[in-house]
Amino acid sequence: MENKEKHILLVDESWVYLSIGKKVLEVKYIIATASSAEKMFCFLENNTPDMILLDVDMPEMNGYEAIKILKSKPETKDIPVIFLTARTGSDDKLEGLSLGAIDYITKPYNSSALLKRIEINLC
Repeated sequence: MENKEKHILLVDESWVYLSIGKKVLEVKYIIATASSAEKMFCFLENNTPDMILLDVDMPEMNGYEAIKILKSKPETKDIPVIFLTARTGSDDKLEGLSLGAIDYITKPYNSSALLKRIEINLC
């Protein structure tokens, strides 16, 4: 299924993961990137993506803090968030899902599986 009209915001402090993620995702989606939660919020002032892929470990504000803010604001509370992170603990996954994420995917990820999980959640 072609979703080139769907917009995804990829948020990660690592330029390597931003670059890899953008390359994987731009085959099917329109991708924007942000290297911090603060830059994500700046982007969201003028844009509403169909989904946010959010890392947990970032400086200044981590992904858990960021999703709390996202889910508290009427203009961003309905944007689906998938955590895409190196944190692999079951407590980390539970926390991410409890805060409102629709999925929790650990790095390194399988590109085909990532695309499928996004597709399923964007339907």
